[in-house]
Amino acid sequence: MKRYLSVAFFILFFQALSAQDVAINPDLLVKGWDAHWLSPPATSLKDYGVYHFRHDFTLPAKPGSFIIHVTADNRYRLFVNGQPVGFGPARGDLLHWPFESYDIAPYLQSGQNCLAAVVWNFGEHAPVAQHTYLTGFLLQGNTAQEHRVNTHPETWKVLKNESYAPLTQADFTVFGYYAVGATDQVDGKNYPWGWEKPGFDTEAWEQPLSLRNGQPYGFPYGYGDGAYNLVPRNIPMMEEHPERLQKIVSTEGASVDTSFLAGNQPVTIPAHTQVRLLLDQTYLVSGYPELLVSKGKGSQIRITYSEALYDAQNQKGNRNITEGKKIEGYFDLFTPDGGAERLFRPLWNRTYRFVELAIETQEEPLILEDFYGIYTTYPFEEKGSFQSSDAVTEDIWNVGWRTARLCATETYMDCPYYEQLQYIGDTRIQALISLYVSGDDRLMRNSLLQFDHSRMPEGITMSRYPSGLAQYIPPYSLFWIAMVHDYHMYREDAAFIQQLLPGIQAVLQWFESRLDTNQLLTGLLWWNYVDAVEGFNRGTPPGAEEGHSTLITLQLVYALDYAAELFEAYGSKEMAQHYQQLSTRIKQAVVASSYDESRKLIADTPQKNVFSQHANIMAVLTNTLPEEDQRALIERTLADTSLVQCNIYYRFYLTRALQKVGMADYFIDHLETWTDMLEEGLTTFAEHEEDTRSDCHAWSASPNYEFLATVCGIRSAAPHFASVEIAPALGHLDNVEGSMPHPLGMVQVRLQKKGKNKLTGTIVLPEGLSGYLRWHEQKIPLKPGSQNINAGS
Repeated sequence: MKRYLSVAFFILFFQALSAQDVAINPDLLVKGWDAHWLSPPATSLKDYGVYHFRHDFTLPAKPGSFIIHVTADNRYRLFVNGQPVGFGPARGDLLHWPFESYDIAPYLQSGQNCLAAVVWNFGEHAPVAQHTYLTGFLLQGNTAQEHRVNTHPETWKVLKNESYAPLTQADFTVFGYYAVGATDQVDGKNYPWGWEKPGFDTEAWEQPLSLRNGQPYGFPYGYGDGAYNLVPRNIPMMEEHPERLQKIVSTEGASVDTSFLAGNQPVTIPAHTQVRLLLDQTYLVSGYPELLVSKGKGSQIRITYSEALYDAQNQKGNRNITEGKKIEGYFDLFTPDGGAERLFRPLWNRTYRFVELAIETQEEPLILEDFYGIYTTYPFEEKGSFQSSDAVTEDIWNVGWRTARLCATETYMDCPYYEQLQYIGDTRIQALISLYVSGDDRLMRNSLLQFDHSRMPEGITMSRYPSGLAQYIPPYSLFWIAMVHDYHMYREDAAFIQQLLPGIQAVLQWFESRLDTNQLLTGLLWWNYVDAVEGFNRGTPPGAEEGHSTLITLQLVYALDYAAELFEAYGSKEMAQHYQQLSTRIKQAVVASSYDESRKLIADTPQKNVFSQHANIMAVLTNTLPEEDQRALIERTLADTSLVQCNIYYRFYLTRALQKVGMADYFIDHLETWTDMLEEGLTTFAEHEEDTRSDCHAWSASPNYEFLATVCGIRSAAPHFASVEIAPALGHLDNVEGSMPHPLGMVQVRLQKKGKNKLTGTIVLPEGLSGYLRWHEQKIPLKPGSQNINAGS
């Protein structure tokens, strides 16, 4: 296995990763940049601050192409001649700091032009996902033609925006762990309105400091420092579109009708008036709210955002019932300066179904010109589809897809309101949803790389990454290996996977070193979370802390089996054999120490005093017990309610076990978790079934994967998706229709079930793809193109 990669490889690799349709000068991937990182003078570069950078320049003619590369710390929003062009950088870390590439020619003109950017550093109030070093801004032209705009202190200017101050959890109320960072307090009288537009007077602006020139990843001519190693953005720019609020829940102090929400009728708030407008989007959204106002000098506008309303006991209840409830959540504060058409837009995105405008005017009336949101998420396209004879599955599909969309921006996220962190446990499920519904694998690739970048020197990954605050959940490192295997099964990408193999070895070595003489894990450090269920302390199963957790030991086996396949496929047969042999020894040890003959179940520890669904699910997925005994084991696991039960997250693994033993019909016949949420008025699926913190949580969108992979039964039957297996599990359904994007085209199924055994319909495979249909005991070959199905009797 090659451990050392050449400079030429990095050029090709990063070019391949770049997701923007802009050519990058290859010299910028290996040589130092002419552009310098610029920072504001006479201020702390680690503390909170909002700054404007600007460069005015003249062009003799409008160019046909004008490519620039841009990044900042923490973040920037770029304008060309007053027009917003883009924002970033995509989330990364200091060793892999992304830059965006733009062809700004359409925004330029003959004569005078201006480039302007707002750059902010949230300092100690930054989101947990944010990595940071020093406040800075960097812009580099692609070739000599564009070098005139490179960031140099002699040609650029900077202004600190004194209108901003951070609002934190000391100011607002959120229920539960919150990691998204500060919101905004903006005093309009100090805001430099028009700073981004041509002709703005910058006489009072300062000359910025130069920190150093830009340097690409692995730059060999510097001093090897680990800050701002520049890499091209490897994901597309976000999807953005206006999203108007739909409903007025209540008003106090003013009369407002829906024509205001439609953007057709401004609202005037008289002087010395207090007003509250409670608005309902009617479904959860994420993005950038924009409030346009005129006049109202000295007024205070508080904009509060919440996923749900709360009753007197701070319970959410049915999300559609608003009577007697209040809004609680983070908020922004905006004080207008009295000017015309002042636009407030927060620096970072907001997630909400409900929004409250609480307004207090002073000497001057305030005109609310307009209020709307700019929906902003990763640009997944819904190419897959699912319909069935049970109408509720359409609602589950739509709500699940909305959940998946809101939990994906520049990374996958566990939840958009509270954390916005990319956890491995959620991300594995999210990535499969992405492959099955959109066919877009770029965010999955990005996540696999970022988790590899997160590994500690001892071997394991962080539980979530990017994250400026390290957190370790060792079992999640094992599911990262499963994610790599998922990618191997659905995409042909040998060079990409091979670079992850050393990381897989490091993770497995960390665990292997903690196997004791009886081949069970002991001495596990950090937080060994598995599932947030009653019976697991803080989500940690018995034996994880004191030693000999059967469940986590079997999760290690699960990863070893996948790793053996990966190393066999990519030319390291010796390692593959080692992992296979180790897996066998561990499975034998688990049976010897933890199988309870009287209950015919795997216990969670050798003491056999706690039993969980989780341990027995993993026993099936790892073939720890003979295949002929696995169906009965799963039947006992489902029937015995004394076992620690799976929460929503781990039901993903329960369904994998059900598929394996021929009981996949169970999934479609037990949708109560999701139908109950629909009945409670949720428009996205929640973190937990009861007393949930987050109303939108990535792992709960799993039905969008299951409808296609389990109910329609579409699965990869060979590495790289070279062959397809279709093994439907219709349960109570009479018919299903489903489609899934494959690298060669669409896989489509239209199936009808008659009685228990008869299956008819049509299956269409793209050109170049073959496979088979598995129906009960039959295995029917499938060829490219359309074919009629007539199986069973």
